[in-house]
Amino acid sequence: MKLHHIADAHAARSVAEKLDSRSPLALDCEAAGYHRYSDRLCLVQLSAPGDTWLIDTLALDASGMLRSPLEDPGREIIMHGASYDLRLLSRDLGIRVRGVFDTQVAAALLGEAALGLSALLERFLGVRLPKKYQRADWAMRPLPPGMLEYAAADTRYLAALADILRARLEEKKRLAWASEEFRWLERTVSNREDPDPDPATNIKKARHLAPRALQRLRALWTWRDEVARRKDRAPFRVAADDVLLKLAETPPRSIGELGRRPGLSPVLARTDGGRFFEHLDRADSIPEARIAPGRRRREGSFPRLSPEGEQRARELRAARVRRARELGLQPGLLLPNKTIMEIVRANPGSPEELARVPQVRAWQVDVLGQQALDILSA
Repeated sequence: MKLHHIADAHAARSVAEKLDSRSPLALDCEAAGYHRYSDRLCLVQLSAPGDTWLIDTLALDASGMLRSPLEDPGREIIMHGASYDLRLLSRDLGIRVRGVFDTQVAAALLGEAALGLSALLERFLGVRLPKKYQRADWAMRPLPPGMLEYAAADTRYLAALADILRARLEEKKRLAWASEEFRWLERTVSNREDPDPDPATNIKKARHLAPRALQRLRALWTWRDEVARRKDRAPFRVAADDVLLKLAETPPRSIGELGRRPGLSPVLARTDGGRFFEHLDRADSIPEARIAPGRRRREGSFPRLSPEGEQRARELRAARVRRARELGLQPGLLLPNKTIMEIVRANPGSPEELARVPQVRAWQVDVLGQQALDILSA
């Protein structure tokens, strides 16, 4: 298979001509979120019979060449764990992919225990993927040959894997389930992300802090975000969440002390310690009566279930586990706990009403719907 690295407009034009056919395409993306402040799209990998293209989305605007082939609903686009990459393509290139076949979803619906691409390729094709660049910085330029080859491997075997999984889905009469999940993925990609008004409170254990420490945590989260944005570095690489928690609970009294705290470098303390203490001082100057409480639960807008509703939810979870075992599926795939709560709140009285509950798929109604309705009507 020929490998093509596309990093300029001239090369992009030649690729666009080859993508005019409607043969299936294998697609993957690489982003920079593990190392950089933004998880921006850095590389798009495409494989078709005989060719793999690595398209440098930092070097050129690839939206024009990719929109037509990727938004064609009559063309199959094979991906693995598509949800994140679909969001990247929608947000960064304005492309809404159609015709998705997600090999990870397909494997889950077959009851496979290991769903990673490496595990599936080794199991079904005897192919072992390299692991050297799993956490590489895809925003670095130039990309060395080893990273390019690693990226190409993520799409090179996807079509063969998809063929095997499709045949097995057909044997189990679950291909329609998979197709519904694929279309669901396409529809639920969001091109708009609402900013969290109080992101610091999402840090684990933040809700257990005293009000003053919580306000300090908010201030230190803002400080870390400013540093990370300026340095183009992932926030956790500036300071981990648990480090911020400890600093909020027992703040240092000087830049020197800050540099000696575990998880923070003395260099960071010297260069950004002044701003650190400015944020900390502002947090300490706010009267305690004006400190907003932390959010207890993100889904707090939903009313709690009644005791009868809680009992129905428990019975529905138990029925789901039994049915999942019969089908060889993970219970959470058959029906997630959050969806069970939505079903109990909606209290549907027919399969049609059950199918209208948000997040419920038609195949779930087929395999578990009557049991759910019997529990709700008891």
